[in-house]
Amino acid sequence: MDITLTTKRQPLPYGDQPVDVSTVRSELAGAGVRYAAISFVDMHGKPKAKVVPLGHLDGAASGSELFTGAALDGVPQEVNDDEVAAVPDLARGIAVPWQQDITWFPSDLWLNGATFEACSRQILKRSQARAAELGFVCNVGIETEFFILRDGENGPEPVEESDSLAKPCYDLRTLLRSFPVVDELVTAMNALGWGVYSFDHEDGNGQFEIDFAYTDALGMADRLTFFKLMLGEITRRHGVYGSFMPKPFANQTGSGAHMNMSLADGEGTNLFEEPADPRGCGLSTLGYQFIAGVLRHARSISAVIAPTVNSYKRLVKSGSLSGFTWAPVFAAYGDNNRTNMLRIPMGGGRVECRAADAAMNPYLATALVLAAGLEGIREDLDPGLPNTDNLYLLSETELSARGISSLPRNLLEAMEAFQEDSLCQEVMGPQMHAAFVQEKLREWEEYHAHISQWERDRYLKFF
Repeated sequence: MDITLTTKRQPLPYGDQPVDVSTVRSELAGAGVRYAAISFVDMHGKPKAKVVPLGHLDGAASGSELFTGAALDGVPQEVNDDEVAAVPDLARGIAVPWQQDITWFPSDLWLNGATFEACSRQILKRSQARAAELGFVCNVGIETEFFILRDGENGPEPVEESDSLAKPCYDLRTLLRSFPVVDELVTAMNALGWGVYSFDHEDGNGQFEIDFAYTDALGMADRLTFFKLMLGEITRRHGVYGSFMPKPFANQTGSGAHMNMSLADGEGTNLFEEPADPRGCGLSTLGYQFIAGVLRHARSISAVIAPTVNSYKRLVKSGSLSGFTWAPVFAAYGDNNRTNMLRIPMGGGRVECRAADAAMNPYLATALVLAAGLEGIREDLDPGLPNTDNLYLLSETELSARGISSLPRNLLEAMEAFQEDSLCQEVMGPQMHAAFVQEKLREWEEYHAHISQWERDRYLKFF
């Protein structure tokens, strides 16, 4: 009896592609592209991929590229489970600026011909679908803050020795001295059509920010994922490295990834804009309802938008050479006031979540914030009047009188809130919810068991 062994199953049909595969392949070939990176993210938002020759794009588009989920964080599978298939979104490919014969395709995970419940990108798509049921399109802009560093004799340090001011924010001299790296990043982003409109030196030594145009929520999550990859590769080419660690230095401000969100109708009209807003923030009733929903779930949302033990060292009042940290510590909202978790920037029409940092998985973070905002709209919630003064300076009694609570002080507090919040399980789905809880509690326990140099310096010879 003849037995035929196959090393790979036949591709399954994975739904309709938004564009014709042969058209995409021909256009890429004409541009000199030879390979396609079929990419998805793990729980941490880190891109994973298989790279296929362009001639195999048709197979990849039908789910030929399989991955063992058990080998990754946050792709909750056992070693005996069937592999997940990464199906590229052919309408959202991004040319790789430093490797121009490769195009990066954000992809969705499928399992046995159906969407994989714990796929980060699918989790965001589910939140988008809930918004669409209400007639909304969610648009997002994310401000990218990061450090450009090198390894010095005493640890990480700014690339430029002159970058040592106590208040370096907006300093032109040090920006220009790091210009070759920043310029290459900005040039690449503009070549991709991302619409960079400003960049500057931020409040930490060696810290920078690049701001670019908003787009739909899924597209922005794709772009932030790729931007983090791009920063690492471009800085490496210059002999230095980029970091999105939320708080690399105890005496400097940390790096956030402020999420600016708004809802539009099907024709693109911004539904958060209201010039005649009686509260004076330029925001519509719909926008205030959205804010109220996010504030209701602020403590549990923190686990996803500030997902590391280090994140909560950024979310403190003080700890910066320049004075305050500029980071929120309160579950509150205000106008252009930067001491609130949620801020309505000057001009209104959008809501900025300042507690988020770039260690987040942008798909999970956006999905959860959007779902909370939609809950506020469905239930007609009201967040009260905006806080317009410096919340850092208010006493606990004054804060309590206003009904203002604090954000979690550490990852454990955030995870406890996350576990108790039914919205988090609904948005994530049971598989990702359980995997996220397991991974983050393990991270907390490892951190909590670690003995730091600070502890030795303080206690070893004191007792």
